[in-house]
Amino acid sequence: MFDFLPGRRRNRRFVERGRLLDVKLRASQARAARLRAALIGLVVIGALAGAWRGGLWLLDVLIYKNEAFAIDRIEVQTDGVLTTEAIRRWAMVKPGQNLMALDLARVRRDLEMQPPIQFAAVERVLPRTLKLIVAERAPIAQTLVTVGRADGGVEQAVFDFDADGYVMQPLDPRWRLAPPAPGEKLPILVDVPPGEAQLGRQTESPQIRGALQLIAELEHSPMAGMVEFHSINVGVPEILQVTTSQGARITFSLNHFDAQLRRWRQIQDQFQKWGRAITSLDLSIANNLPVISAAQTGAPPPPPPPAKPPRTLKKHV
Repeated sequence: MFDFLPGRRRNRRFVERGRLLDVKLRASQARAARLRAALIGLVVIGALAGAWRGGLWLLDVLIYKNEAFAIDRIEVQTDGVLTTEAIRRWAMVKPGQNLMALDLARVRRDLEMQPPIQFAAVERVLPRTLKLIVAERAPIAQTLVTVGRADGGVEQAVFDFDADGYVMQPLDPRWRLAPPAPGEKLPILVDVPPGEAQLGRQTESPQIRGALQLIAELEHSPMAGMVEFHSINVGVPEILQVTTSQGARITFSLNHFDAQLRRWRQIQDQFQKWGRAITSLDLSIANNLPVISAAQTGAPPPPPPPAKPPRTLKKHV
């Protein structure tokens, strides 16, 4: 018999060499495919980046740096007494800025950070007009607070409250369209709890909020035009002690101001028929109202405060 083992070994080596070459070929093809995919990805990314930069360039040329959209008019509308110059300065917008590139949210935020402004709206009016619409905080009462000075001392300062209990400083005369009317005074809140009058914050005191509500309701009550509040003591729990400009002392509970104001008007009318003036009245008690009166003098009573005109939106250009 013949021995074929050497031939078999040669055939086996040949087969193994072929398999190795085939594996290397497939690996080389895979690397080539990955390289092609990477090159295609780089080309696509480069094309997208170029398109993005080209788009930005077009936006700059056609919109954000286009002089056709340069602001040449800032229109201001307000329902209060602020000057146009003050509102424009707080908006921090100047003529010549690009209207389309302007951050309207930033302008609105800057305006609403000013204590006299309650709400602001900002609008683009193409091609070159910016409109600022402002609702102001209207003070309806004030108080005296003790504040520290830079030198370590203390002093008395006046803080205002609006109807929502927001605390602010009196409006700088330079920011007003006109000075306050002669004799125009706000009711003074007395015995305000410490910490309840902090600038830029709303008070949480039920006494102060009740006093502000009472002041607001007086203007639409049967007593409107007949009396004026001089001060309101908010330091006694559950009640408000009011002193009128005529010197009468009226006590209110914190509930149902409308009903208490109506009863006050009924008692006022009856006492006037008797020729007497109320000097003290406790409306916080439902029955058997404690009331003190005095004979009216021959001098006419002081004139009622002038009615406040309704707040309307004023337009300035």
